Amino acid sequence: MTEKDSNDQIENEEMEDENEVEHDLMGLFESVFFLSNEPVPINFFVKNFMIDPTQAKIIIDSLVDEYEERDGGIRLAELSNGYQFVTNARYAEQLRHAMGLKKRESLSKGMLETLAIIAYKQPLVLAEVDELRGSSSRLMIANLMKRNLVKPVGRMDLPGRPLAYGTTDEFLRFFGLNKLSDLPKLSEIKEFSLDSE
Repeated sequence: MTEKDSNDQIENEEMEDENEVEHDLMGLFESVFFLSNEPVPINFFVKNFMIDPTQAKIIIDSLVDEYEERDGGIRLAELSNGYQFVTNARYAEQLRHAMGLKKRESLSKGMLETLAIIAYKQPLVLAEVDELRGSSSRLMIANLMKRNLVKPVGRMDLPGRPLAYGTTDEFLRFFGLNKLSDLPKLSEIKEFSLDSE
């Protein structure tokens, strides 16, 4: 065996070892997603498996692509600053019927208005929401809190120290968002509503 052949063999073995390690990590990541009921952030893998954040992102992106290409019953989706297995929307109606699941209750117009105001202007107090909506929002905020879409986030430095409200991680999951900055820009919404008239 020549020196070149020996070097080639060593390189091939190193590549096989790297591929095996990456395959093992993909399996490990997949297992974590399968076991988790909540979105798993990248820093979970960095902290618990001593892996570089860039490598963790590459592995997760590979899994996302793999499930997307397969186009089966589940997907790996980026939600609420993490990743989580979700069912393919194509099967939603059949699954609801077969498993006896109720269709997710929709939000009333008043609740949607209130939620939009809080999402875009948070943190803000009840009086500010009332002023922007032009009507009382106390009941709307109470209902949104029951659904875990809105929560108190502290007290404002105003007379009476009123509670300030903001959105929750459940809000992000409910609307399929990864982070608040994924919300459409207000200018985009205004352009859309003007164009649609």
